[in-house]
Amino acid sequence: MAGLTIDAEGRARCWWPGEDPLYVAYHDTEWGRPVADDQRLFEKLCLEGFQSGLSWLTILRKRANFRAAFAGFDIDTVAAFTDTDVERLVQDAGIVRHRGKIVSVINNARRAQDLRREAGSLAAFIWRFEPAPASKALTAGAIVAKTTESTALSKALRQRGWSFVGPTTVYAFMQSMGLVNDHLDGCWVRDAVEAERAAFTRPR
Repeated sequence: MAGLTIDAEGRARCWWPGEDPLYVAYHDTEWGRPVADDQRLFEKLCLEGFQSGLSWLTILRKRANFRAAFAGFDIDTVAAFTDTDVERLVQDAGIVRHRGKIVSVINNARRAQDLRREAGSLAAFIWRFEPAPASKALTAGAIVAKTTESTALSKALRQRGWSFVGPTTVYAFMQSMGLVNDHLDGCWVRDAVEAERAAFTRPR
């Protein structure tokens, strides 16, 4: 099928990870699998913001460095970062040294604290925006950059003071965190992801 590649073991896989082992492992074991952990959700929103204008593989290769630099993306710890931390991070060659995006992560950690007070958890708020399951076969040509739901979540976050959370960034986040299953029909991972989504308890 269009959009699929076949690996050395004969498994069909979405085309986009190519043959890079790190990217293939991310596709096979992480992308699309549902997540309800606030820290992981916050990390992914931050990293999607850093990814803007770059490839996700660039960010994935630096993810361990990002985690070290941002205290594992612990929301309360990052929310307490100061201007001194900003200057430290701007000098950190292991991450993307974009001052605006660094400041955004700290701001968004504080907004995440607010959102936890409002909704009980970041997960409970985000999963309100889960789209209805797709009713037709998912082919490469059917993948979109943003949706009604990602636009709504982006708007809701920005109204609450979040930054670097545009509709396209948010949809990439939704794809990766399992709010949708955008593994193509025929991809060997798609059915496993669908089973995880079926068994997943949505946070409330």
